[in-house]
Amino acid sequence: MSSIKEYFSSVGKGVKSLVTGMGVTGKEFVTPKITECYPENRATLQIPERFRAELTLKYDEEGRHKCIACGICQMNCPNGTISLTKKMVELPDGKKKAKLDKYLYDLGSCTFCMLCVTTCPQDALEFSNDFEQAVFTRQKLVKLLNNRPEVEDAPKPAPVDKPAE
Repeated sequence: MSSIKEYFSSVGKGVKSLVTGMGVTGKEFVTPKITECYPENRATLQIPERFRAELTLKYDEEGRHKCIACGICQMNCPNGTISLTKKMVELPDGKKKAKLDKYLYDLGSCTFCMLCVTTCPQDALEFSNDFEQAVFTRQKLVKLLNNRPEVEDAPKPAPVDKPAE
């Protein structure tokens, strides 16, 4: 008796699931469709500000990026999209400092989670909303972010002692 009851119970659940699915399909069947006329509408296309398309380094007005090559973005990336290398440079005062050598970003494996941007202590990263990133090979999706020529820091003038009055 129990097996007959279970049989009709499972048939009822199946019919209910089928009716629910058909309801969703029927609703979508009568919903008006909206077609984007891309690329003809590029001039009027509105991309939301919060859209995340490609990771970029922020540069100041003098052409310097803010990245100090600390590697926090690389450590926090959940799937290894970011790879950076540093180089040691000697400062005019004789001290050594780590500087960014290469900042590689793999757009093809990025999940756009924004962990790199939110955890950057220097606020050196941001996402652009340039969504047109189609290429024919995956190798072209690996991008060098610090691709601008490096601006050298001008040596600071030595302090001038004021004569005693």
